[in-house]
Amino acid sequence: MKMWSGRFRQALDPQFERWQRSFDFDRRLLNYELAASAAHARALKMAGVLSPDELISILEGLQQIREMAAASKGLVEDDEAEDVHHFVERQLVARIGDVGYKLHSGRSRNEQIATDLRLYVRAAIDELRIELAEVCTTFTDRAAQTGGREPWRERLCRWIAYLWRRNSTSLPQRRTVSTLPATAISFLSS
Repeated sequence: MKMWSGRFRQALDPQFERWQRSFDFDRRLLNYELAASAAHARALKMAGVLSPDELISILEGLQQIREMAAASKGLVEDDEAEDVHHFVERQLVARIGDVGYKLHSGRSRNEQIATDLRLYVRAAIDELRIELAEVCTTFTDRAAQTGGREPWRERLCRWIAYLWRRNSTSLPQRRTVSTLPATAISFLSS
């Protein structure tokens, strides 16, 4: 079912449909959407919305999607999917049937987007910290190789130390990236 299908009597203009699709861009969020969906499924089971068998079916379906997407990049070449959330729903329902629709109980599109982006940003911060550490190490090694106490080398070492301190103190900011919504918290605690 299309996201807009219930709002209009006539078919949408094909050009508009292409314009409103974000899947080409947000397919990079697939792993985060799968993780958030798994956490949400666990929360739905705890709330009594899903039975234990339905939870297992959803989690196995999500894992199948993850494995198939990793094995075949062609899987994420879906011309029908409007966004990553629609893609996951379509794939899940194709694998496990109508119980896949239950996954989005109590979960708005805005909440899905916010959660996926928070998880993506957290991972990006972690990657940037590693890359910055590598740059700092390279600069420090280079300065040590050249030797001597020239002013530019001292400034370089002070600059590296400043970057490293600044990088280290950004960790608390990274933690606050996922303070909301609840799905992000349940993902971290699972």
